[in-house]
Amino acid sequence: MSERLQIEKLGAQGDGVATTPKGQVFVPFALPGETVTVEIKGQRASLLEVNEPSPLRVAPKSVHFGRCGGCSIQHLDPESYAEWKREKVVRALAMAGVEAEVDALVVSPPASRRRVTLSAQRIGGRVQLGFNAAYSHDIVEIQECAVAAPQIVAALPELRQLATLLASGPKPFRLTVTYTRTGLDIAAEDVGKIDEGKRRRLVEFCLGKGFARLSSEGETIIEREKPVVMFGNVPVTIPPGGFLQATEHAEHVMASLVQEHLAGSKYVADLFAGSGTFALRLATASRVHAVESEGTALAALDEAAKRASGLKPVVAEKRDLFRRPLTEKELVAFDGLAFDPPRAGAEAQCEQIARSTVRRVAAVSCNPGTLARDLAILTQGGYRVTRVVPVDQFLWTSHVEVVALLEKPRKRN
Repeated sequence: MSERLQIEKLGAQGDGVATTPKGQVFVPFALPGETVTVEIKGQRASLLEVNEPSPLRVAPKSVHFGRCGGCSIQHLDPESYAEWKREKVVRALAMAGVEAEVDALVVSPPASRRRVTLSAQRIGGRVQLGFNAAYSHDIVEIQECAVAAPQIVAALPELRQLATLLASGPKPFRLTVTYTRTGLDIAAEDVGKIDEGKRRRLVEFCLGKGFARLSSEGETIIEREKPVVMFGNVPVTIPPGGFLQATEHAEHVMASLVQEHLAGSKYVADLFAGSGTFALRLATASRVHAVESEGTALAALDEAAKRASGLKPVVAEKRDLFRRPLTEKELVAFDGLAFDPPRAGAEAQCEQIARSTVRRVAAVSCNPGTLARDLAILTQGGYRVTRVVPVDQFLWTSHVEVVALLEKPRKRN
């Protein structure tokens, strides 16, 4: 049965929020101030009609918007959208008791996403390839994408052919596609065992299409050319499935902020260093100690540093910073530090940093909530937050990256 609701605000995931006698209801694709007709199922509702649209509503950029789950908020005007994302960071800091001004959102442009993860599944006699529908495992096949790099969009027909070769049954699987300087790097997950016959067909197909590399569950099937990205002026061969910032634009913005903040440091610790996003840039001016738990990422960083010219010394250490954070005593050697942990944040490591004498810290995060918790730990240890910059590399989604810059005043004797 359909009902009419008045949308009061936007929720954290970009859904419209309405209040009913039974509690809050979340309505995808609805905006504050709108009157909408919906079908309610529990706490969620399907939008049937916008009866009274908001003046903030704009035409979406993609013909797939509303079905494809890749984007959730293309229908909000750019200024309101940017402020909504900025406010997510403001609220997270306030809830943690961290006092800091938050800059305006830095937005990555459309068609700049160099990495996307596509879902695929054999249904009936054909393989579907696209993004999952919103709040569903159904696949929406796409012919265009407003956020992906044009090189990825142009390859969609060939990627469908590749998915057809990979599919071995009805089980869904994923293709993570990365645009690199040397071609597309494709990492398959959940495709099952690949026998020699299928391997030969995949190799022949990828060579014919000019893909740089195809891997499955971290194992390389074919590498026509090493997939190379640039971290500053340093070429890096990324490992199969290895972490990479989704857009080059956002990576450049975040790295520039980190570099500028740590510019005067002589010896920098880069924690959760990945394949060297920050370390290899920082090494143009400072000695760097890079710490990472994932072996293939660290090997890529180490190899790139050794091949590069004009860098200060870079030491790579394999270490699980969740279980064994750098201690207060170990941190004595450094006058600058950067950290970019997974979504869980770096609570244990920040407890050690808070007690340290490191003068300047740059914190990068994909989770405003855990970042706020970590910043609270650091400020309680004497650090002062000097700047907070939200960065929008996942355009038209609820995700936001944040760079926070901190300083610790020298103790007076």
